[in-house]
Amino acid sequence: MRIAVVSDVHANLTALEAVIADLANTAPDLVVNGGDLLSGGSRPAEVIDRIRGLGWPGVRGNTDEMLWRRDQVEATLAAPHFASLKKMVLGHVIPWTLEAIGDERRSWLQSLPLVWSHHGVAVTHAAPDDAWRSPGVKASDEELDQVYAPLKASTVVYGHIHHPFVRTIGPLTVVNSGSVSLSYDGDPRASYAIVERDRVEIRRVEYDIEEEIARLRAARDPQAEWIAQMLRAGSFVPLPA
Repeated sequence: MRIAVVSDVHANLTALEAVIADLANTAPDLVVNGGDLLSGGSRPAEVIDRIRGLGWPGVRGNTDEMLWRRDQVEATLAAPHFASLKKMVLGHVIPWTLEAIGDERRSWLQSLPLVWSHHGVAVTHAAPDDAWRSPGVKASDEELDQVYAPLKASTVVYGHIHHPFVRTIGPLTVVNSGSVSLSYDGDPRASYAIVERDRVEIRRVEYDIEEEIARLRAARDPQAEWIAQMLRAGSFVPLPA
């Protein structure tokens, strides 16, 4: 069975539609949503509706959970160097997103599990018990095995760090699917993963980044210029103080 994992859309419907078009060509048997549908794009409600309309199963991520876990946002962004980001998230991102998606879509996000598992493949956004923290791209084999082996799957796919990779650790394959939007590995294209038995493919898909930036500006998103830098560079840019 060929399973695609599409993670970290971040409200970027422009990128998501390009990935959906690519999925029509790669034709997996099943597509799984890897979480983080929100924050960083112009159309959060439309992204949720598109994925729900396609019937993809999936998991929730930290930018989904932030809507009802303000305490976790406060704890995660407690360090002084996160002050500007915390102010932006609490003062704009969460209120704007809640208004944009409404109560019913928020309830749907809350209903999503932390782990999806089937056919020997497990999908989680970050760690199996924590949507906010995961091993990084330079994590040791020991750390990856400690975090993901308890899922008892032959292949585990996660997102969160926006940096795709494939690592084999004995009988376990750990995959980061990368991100549909806001890539951090220097490649601005959308990324997703396809798993088929022992074979994993990381797909990169071009999309119209300038269209998404124009939509952010049209929405008068105060993050627009900061997000635009990251979308174009395919890497993280610190938020100006």
